[in-house]
Amino acid sequence: MTDKKKHKHQDEVTETQPTAETMPVDGDQPKVDAEREALQAKLAEAESKVSEYKDGWARSQAEFQNYKKRIERDNELTYASMKGDIIKKVLPALDDLERALQNRSAEDAWANGIELIARKLQNILESEGVKRIEAKGAAFDPNFHEAITHETSEEVESGHVIDVVQNGYMLGERVIRPALVRVAQ
Repeated sequence: MTDKKKHKHQDEVTETQPTAETMPVDGDQPKVDAEREALQAKLAEAESKVSEYKDGWARSQAEFQNYKKRIERDNELTYASMKGDIIKKVLPALDDLERALQNRSAEDAWANGIELIARKLQNILESEGVKRIEAKGAAFDPNFHEAITHETSEEVESGHVIDVVQNGYMLGERVIRPALVRVAQ
């Protein structure tokens, strides 16, 4: 072996094998035990911090997921509310078309065109999830109906809708506009 390799090999041997200098002396044992205890305390502290940081990270992840869900839910509610507001503005035009069709005479040729427009508008609203509240003959429900008169009626039992003055509409489960109805006493 060359001298460099020999020295390197000797250094490795001396590092891995305990010598008299590196062996603890009986008087040094408390010092070694204290160092070991200090290192174990540092290790326990580090493990505690790791656990704390890991818990904090998991909580942050859960909070972020909840935040994302809340934002999505809020966006859906905002979208549904805006959609309902726009539809509310269109409903009076549909009401006018329906009233015009109810009062048409048989010889009015233009009424067929108006009827097609009204049907098309109703189909658009239905495709957006808007449903007409069926009220005629149903029991009066203040959640879906708004009573404009209470009348005596022999054909309809008390507390039921005699006739619909203005149709009510729902968007999904939300009432956009209650039906204006006449109610039997």
